[in-house]
Amino acid sequence: MAKFLIRAVFAALGLWVASAIVPGVRVDDTGTLILAAVLLGLVNAFVRPVVTILTLPITILTLGLFLLVVNAGMIGLVALMLGGFHVNGLLAGILAAIVTGIASWIGGMVIRDDRK
Repeated sequence: MAKFLIRAVFAALGLWVASAIVPGVRVDDTGTLILAAVLLGLVNAFVRPVVTILTLPITILTLGLFLLVVNAGMIGLVALMLGGFHVNGLLAGILAAIVTGIASWIGGMVIRDDRK
């Protein structure tokens, strides 16, 4: 549970940075930002695997680049479910997915467990 919360914090930081530097991505307030990060974690845990399997042929055909569109779709889905979080268009979603992915990658490195 603690790792999920730390990952949600890094996702919130990624969404915050994305809303600051990506035109077309806007978060109304801090509460919405935190809720969007938690909701993005839940969507990535439950919806994204199904969508990834369904789009596997096009993902293989594009050598994995279609996963950016899948990630943008997950951010767009969160924006549809949450009123104070806005993503205007596919390009804004893709750029937000890149920024959020980098932040999540950094977070994963920070909480990495070296014990095996």
